[in-house]
Amino acid sequence: MPTGDQDFEDEVERDREHFIRTLASFRFFGVHMLKKLERTKSYYESIPDRQKALASEFSSYMEKVKASVLHNNELLNRIMKHSAPDIFNGEHSADVLDTFDKSSLQLSNAKRKSANANAVTPIGPFAFTTSDMDKVRSTLKQFARDWSNVGRAERDVCYEPIIRDICELYDTSKIDPATVRILVPGAGLGRLAWEIAHRGYTCQGNEWSLHMLIPAYFILNNCKTVNEHTIYPWVTQFCNNMSREDQIAPVHFPDVSPADIPPNVPFSMAAGDFVEIYTEPNSWDCVATVFFIDTAHNVLTYLETIWRILKPGGYWINFGPLLYHFSDIPGEDSLELSYEELRLAIQRIGFTTIVCSLFLLLGQATATC
Repeated sequence: MPTGDQDFEDEVERDREHFIRTLASFRFFGVHMLKKLERTKSYYESIPDRQKALASEFSSYMEKVKASVLHNNELLNRIMKHSAPDIFNGEHSADVLDTFDKSSLQLSNAKRKSANANAVTPIGPFAFTTSDMDKVRSTLKQFARDWSNVGRAERDVCYEPIIRDICELYDTSKIDPATVRILVPGAGLGRLAWEIAHRGYTCQGNEWSLHMLIPAYFILNNCKTVNEHTIYPWVTQFCNNMSREDQIAPVHFPDVSPADIPPNVPFSMAAGDFVEIYTEPNSWDCVATVFFIDTAHNVLTYLETIWRILKPGGYWINFGPLLYHFSDIPGEDSLELSYEELRLAIQRIGFTTIVCSLFLLLGQATATC
């Protein structure tokens, strides 16, 4: 039977492999996308001349798409090199990044195929999956949503109700906001957590996904000037475009200075599984969740964790649907409660519901579990 030490070593190795896969998906994003562009270009060149004449602008637009891909690739590699060594063990990260740079690995020239249908031509230790690459695409779009003027309208819909409730519950004209401890699980690129800390509240964002943590660290710790970077969030979106210009539209970020936090206000981002790392009872005044609770295999475990870590009289503020991320994924367990079932569970755990609509819930921990 495996010993405790062996279990720990196995877990460390799994974490290391996950870390390397994530870095590889950032490092080889450009190579992966250029292969797709080459296939598209090759197919376009194979069609009859009369058809090429009907879409004569296509080839020149593909060159613009290529330029946007290369720009994103350069930015992603810069983000990776700035953030990964600080988020993880610095020496270990540096070794991996150095191996990326020195390796003759070129996925575009790869010939051998993987037995795993979800893998993207792995070579040596740097295998990553199509799922990893999908997460990179999602991260590109998240830059626009969380840290650009383009995403302001969407942030107003999902973040502003949370911020409004916090400001009403903890009126800064009556209390020192730094004494209020607020946790934001599923923080993504960190904008909501930053907005809360920006208003003077002690705040910690929590995120499990390395694809989110690495760029979040870059934004929050390396970006000093408004709109100092440019990214092309939709360059990987080839379908359902009104125009090709929509696909290659640039977005500038960040739209605010992430350094603009009041002095002496504790603000941090914590990496790891929400349920595993937040175990101390009665430790948070408020838990704010946006598009988060349906990311659980078992949403009831999330509810119990939120209840346990809240101080008596603390508040949970939630916004988002019940799409249940693991629903219908082969091999993944998922408990999909209806809205009514979820409300009953929330009440049975001990929350007093103050405000509840289809997408927004404000509950207070007022009962004994």
